Amino acid sequence: MTIKAYGAHASKLPLESMDITRRAPGAHDVQIDIAYCGVCHSDIHQVRSEWAGTLYPCVPGHEIVGRVSAVGARVTGFKAGDLVGVGCIVDSCKHCEDCADGQENYCDAMIGTYNGPTPDAPGHTLGGYSQRIVVHERYVLSIRHPEAQLAAVAPLLCAGITTYSPLRHWRVGPGHKVGVVGIGGLGHMGIKLARAMGAHVVAFTTSESKREAAKALGADEVVVSRHSSEMAKYAKNLDFILNTVAAPHNLDAFLTLLKRDGAMTLVGAPAAPHPSPQPFSLIMKRRSLAGSMIGGIPETQEMLDFCAERGIVADIELIRADEINTAYERMLKGDVKYRFVIDNASLALPPQNQDRKPS
Repeated sequence: MTIKAYGAHASKLPLESMDITRRAPGAHDVQIDIAYCGVCHSDIHQVRSEWAGTLYPCVPGHEIVGRVSAVGARVTGFKAGDLVGVGCIVDSCKHCEDCADGQENYCDAMIGTYNGPTPDAPGHTLGGYSQRIVVHERYVLSIRHPEAQLAAVAPLLCAGITTYSPLRHWRVGPGHKVGVVGIGGLGHMGIKLARAMGAHVVAFTTSESKREAAKALGADEVVVSRHSSEMAKYAKNLDFILNTVAAPHNLDAFLTLLKRDGAMTLVGAPAAPHPSPQPFSLIMKRRSLAGSMIGGIPETQEMLDFCAERGIVADIELIRADEINTAYERMLKGDVKYRFVIDNASLALPPQNQDRKPS
């Protein structure tokens, strides 16, 4: 079937309206009419070839929510009309140790929602900036939030699970003092989730203007990390740090805030490496520096259910598809609170605001 999408034909070209094809549902497939798709910073990295290996045309988008419009003959867990989501994964080998453990995100054969190999035209996966998607039932997730919250649920499929997974893995809960570095698309979800898990949350930002915003999100304390006197007050004070910043920065400044046996986990993915931490920042208090990448399908469903039970959604700004190039430029300036979400109904409308300038 031919549908409308927004994507780029080359790294130096803006995203534009295009026609793409989707396969008919196979026996185990779920066809989803996409209502909304969140806009992730990794979309920019990939579409502009800041990460190696971008395939064109590139249609980004891996924070997908919508309704099931058809299912294959052997699908048992979903039916037409169900509210569902698709995150960063649309396939994996299904038989390795990681897949068996429900950690498909670490499978060496994981297929991303866009820019991954597929027999479907054009030979690589095309993402959620589109009207419809067809996905194997294993990688489809149930959404139990009220339909009125659906647009704000979309970012949970990446920003939500990216922050939830390390908080769960490092067993964050009551009695823990947790730092969240960066108050953007990832960080604002980290604050909400850590607070919901019962932790005392300390937010770190480089911007004085975000102090009150972080408190409104649920942070118990806010530190402007440019102020050395404020940072010094938290030396050896935190049990865990979730570092969401997607730009190279001094990791030692935050490692020294950890208690003995504390851990800092990186979830931001900068286009260039961080400066290497000093070994003594780790050695002297047996601290750990780790990383985490989204989550497997079972954990993503767990996260969605956790958020539905507590009424947690992302703070979003809803945009038309033809506003995506402007949205990208605003994201690079940090001008969004805190996640853009595309209203996919706009894909069927004639472009009104399409920026044709090279980006």
